Amino acid sequence: MLEGLDPEQREVATALHGPVCVLAGAGTGKTRAITHRIAYGVRAGILQPSSVLAVTFTNRAAGEMRGRLRQLGAVGVQARTFHSAALRQLQYFWPKAVGGSLPRLADRKIQLVADAAAACRIRLDRGELRDVTAEIEWSKVTQTVPAEYPPAAAKAAREATRDPAEIAQLYAAYEDLKRERGVIDFEDVLLLTVAVLQDRQDIAEQVRAQYQHFVVDEYQDVSPLQQRLLELWLGDRENLCVVGDASQTIYSFTGATPDHLLDFRTRHPGATVVKLVRDYRSTPQVVRLANGLLAQARGRAADHRLELVSQRGPGPDPVFSEYTDEPAEAEGAARRIGELLGAGVRASEIAVLFRTNSQSETYEQALADAGVPYQLRGAERFFDRPEVRRASSALRAAARFGGNDSLLDDVVDLPSQVRAVLSGEGWTAQPPAGSGAVRERWESLAALVNLAQDFTAARPGATLTDLVAELDERAGAQHAPTVQGVTLASLHSAKGLEWDVVFLVGVAEGMMPITYAKTDEQIEEERRLLYVGVTRARERLHVSWSLARSPGGRASRRPSRFLHGLRSGPTAAAGRNGAGGVGGVERGASGPVAASVAPGPGRRQRSPARCRVCGRTLTDAGEMKLMRCEDCPSDMDEGVYERLHDWRGDQARRSGQPAFCVFTDKTLMAIAETVPEDAPGLARIPGVGKRKLDRYGADVLAICAGGDGAEDKEQA
Repeated sequence: MLEGLDPEQREVATALHGPVCVLAGAGTGKTRAITHRIAYGVRAGILQPSSVLAVTFTNRAAGEMRGRLRQLGAVGVQARTFHSAALRQLQYFWPKAVGGSLPRLADRKIQLVADAAAACRIRLDRGELRDVTAEIEWSKVTQTVPAEYPPAAAKAAREATRDPAEIAQLYAAYEDLKRERGVIDFEDVLLLTVAVLQDRQDIAEQVRAQYQHFVVDEYQDVSPLQQRLLELWLGDRENLCVVGDASQTIYSFTGATPDHLLDFRTRHPGATVVKLVRDYRSTPQVVRLANGLLAQARGRAADHRLELVSQRGPGPDPVFSEYTDEPAEAEGAARRIGELLGAGVRASEIAVLFRTNSQSETYEQALADAGVPYQLRGAERFFDRPEVRRASSALRAAARFGGNDSLLDDVVDLPSQVRAVLSGEGWTAQPPAGSGAVRERWESLAALVNLAQDFTAARPGATLTDLVAELDERAGAQHAPTVQGVTLASLHSAKGLEWDVVFLVGVAEGMMPITYAKTDEQIEEERRLLYVGVTRARERLHVSWSLARSPGGRASRRPSRFLHGLRSGPTAAAGRNGAGGVGGVERGASGPVAASVAPGPGRRQRSPARCRVCGRTLTDAGEMKLMRCEDCPSDMDEGVYERLHDWRGDQARRSGQPAFCVFTDKTLMAIAETVPEDAPGLARIPGVGKRKLDRYGADVLAICAGGDGAEDKEQA
């Protein structure tokens, strides 16, 4: 249990008595340390597996912890999220504490908020609905009742889009509506568990008799409500191990605070404190940039920062790139990713990380145009995908029939059995061409094949029945296997993950830090968010920004203040084709980035986009594709548009791509309005790049001339 641990990890693993605080930097093997600690305690007879409760914040992290504990022989240890553990206790004790069955958990909180707003005769648009819902969630995890919301929000410097008194009114109406409908929400699970444990001493003692040892991962993200629940679980005991890093506190908007971590030694004077600073994830070059970011930080969390020390061999310097506009930045990232794939880097080992989800569309389009497969983290959950449900059913049926299934005749090892079963669901040894729906389905099935291989490596002799049980457990925890596609994710959703290559995009003032970060505390949290992004990279890191939002826009942006002083030194070669990306320049980690950039080779200088009807400068991406203001009159040829629309549907079905990957609706409308007569005219329409012109140009021009794209059909 202790072999392979470094001295600090070993100290964690052997500290089995009393309160323990582990300050663990990014990539320092904290999960390894705490799982070996639990397994060592079980093997030594000090910990009973059923008496240990390990809690963390995501289903994925809990699933990973359970898997590691199982491999180490610590079967029976409970590893759950706070909400999952609380819900389980609440369901069990509710009949005894209250009577009857636990109220139903509401499916869609935002719909309840909308209904509450309607009852209050308050109109909320979609964005305001999300904001009000977030304020209600924050209020509940900080144990703030509706009447106390306005002063509490002012004290916490909350910047909501509605008047605080109005939010308090909506909050109260929301709570009334839940009671009327007999439902509870996600936060109620914790609140009600706390209430039951506070009010019923007999139930609290029963829980404490069951769980006598607690481990809390990501302790810097604990909210006041979660801390209160933890205290009730503990009672007057101190068998607690917490693990965290104040420099990775990035969820304060949800009520998380690092104060519980930073005050741990004050609350537990005799606590054992261990610092993990050996970084096994990232190269010295990446670690140097991460340390440099925190060296400029201010505030309490910064006072407790950990100086990471890379344990890996040297790698390439981080690359800083500047682009003329956001589409150019996305094209540059997509082209560089294509080069990495061509060099043998797996798509699943590459990520594009951005500050807000709204930035993803530009990168989705750029990757689709480049034929690069991708997956959007936070979209449809893996085990909810139709092909995964069908594949799981097929594997379950094969396991049930066992040797009576002719499909598995003469197939001995588990991975081969899985490949044989999934071949009937569409899996092939080689991936299909393209990057659309067909490829996405194949990637899902390939992830199951890879999971079977990893599962067999961890459990030699495992059967198909064992794998099905593993899939069921993973589905319940939403612990998805790795999918072979470039990951697109927000910085917040990337927490806890890592890749060989990371592209940090949009690292400009106004986005990083985000515009609405005003106070020193908010600015520092933005710095920590960028730090989390940097430390996701194992080997290669690309940091980029653009001078303008749209082609032809005013170049008023500048790189994030967080990069100041981290790019000084000799200048690397710039503007080379394939180096700085389309319309960008590249500098090494030690090289300064120029204040302005000329267009790269092969890319024409774009003049400001103007409405072809009224002449106004266009800044909205949709209007630029239309080449006119949305409210300016359209002279679209309806017949051409209908033929283009039908043709696009045929193309999408044949290639297995979403229709927008052929051409977006706005691009089709622009073509139908201008009805170009030749290739140069078609190329001038935004959304028609060289690749699409080469592939679809003859067809589109034929349709514009009155045909139906027959030439393309004949070629197909």
